[in-house]
Amino acid sequence: MSNLSHIDEAGNASMVDVSDKKITSRTAIASGKVSFPKSVFETLAGQDFLGKKGSIIQTAVIAGIQAVKKTSELIPLCHQLSLSKVHIEIVPFENSSLKITCTVKCNEKTGVEMEALTGVSVSALTIYDMCKALSHDIVISDIQLNEKTGGKSDYRS
Repeated sequence: MSNLSHIDEAGNASMVDVSDKKITSRTAIASGKVSFPKSVFETLAGQDFLGKKGSIIQTAVIAGIQAVKKTSELIPLCHQLSLSKVHIEIVPFENSSLKITCTVKCNEKTGVEMEALTGVSVSALTIYDMCKALSHDIVISDIQLNEKTGGKSDYRS
């Protein structure tokens, strides 16, 4: 088993030193879903996902993009990155749910997996916040990294 990259030899939290790494093009794609009771989903879909607070989907997209840009402020050992692209897509999915996909790109010394995962998470939380008046039986699930490219190794789930 390899060592945890954010723990030093003494067991203390430590930010990874990326100063000797090469700048490469890096991409990460994460996804997750928000599931609703069937009647709630049908109501939302019938209203084109517009609620009293405005467009549920567009508000969640904007919240997710803002979160991606603030990941290093939210996750203590993440590096600040100069992002090249953030794209969040939220679409109706199977079994009365919305699927969220977040793609993040940068040219940096470290990857953007945490940014993509943060974008999905905050988008999902925003959907929950905007819909909780209809039901608290809303479930956020399946948040995962689907793919990362660039750097030392690539990954695909």
